[in-house]
Amino acid sequence: MRVTDLKLGNLQMNDIVDTAVAAGVFKTLVAAVQAAGLVDTLKGTGPFTVFAPTDDAFGKLPASAIADLLKPENKAKLQGVLTYHVVAGKVLAADVLKLKSAKSVQGQLLTIDTAAGVKVDGANVVKTDIICTNGVIHIIDSVMLPK
Repeated sequence: MRVTDLKLGNLQMNDIVDTAVAAGVFKTLVAAVQAAGLVDTLKGTGPFTVFAPTDDAFGKLPASAIADLLKPENKAKLQGVLTYHVVAGKVLAADVLKLKSAKSVQGQLLTIDTAAGVKVDGANVVKTDIICTNGVIHIIDSVMLPK
């Protein structure tokens, strides 16, 4: 399934995790969130803004890199990668357009470039403002890695 094929209007308002599961294009992200022990956090009150890479985005990484991150001994590293995709608060697309950077939950700054479309740390934002009960999801086409 491609992002352009999503029928997000058919999704009931759910939390970030349930929305990601229902969308069907975030299987790798959901598996990573589960492996990192972050499900309860992303089902929590929030609000959170998640720049969510699709399965196709994860497909750009070497399969060995994903397998390595999913190993139990790399849980802290996986948590760092995933929380790098999350910003505290509900930041809608109109707000993102006004920013040059945003602090990730992981602690590092995400750079925002609006010169040609919207890019967050080099990842293209391909769909915005998927509203959830505890925040918002913006779909990106690449996995962002902390510096």
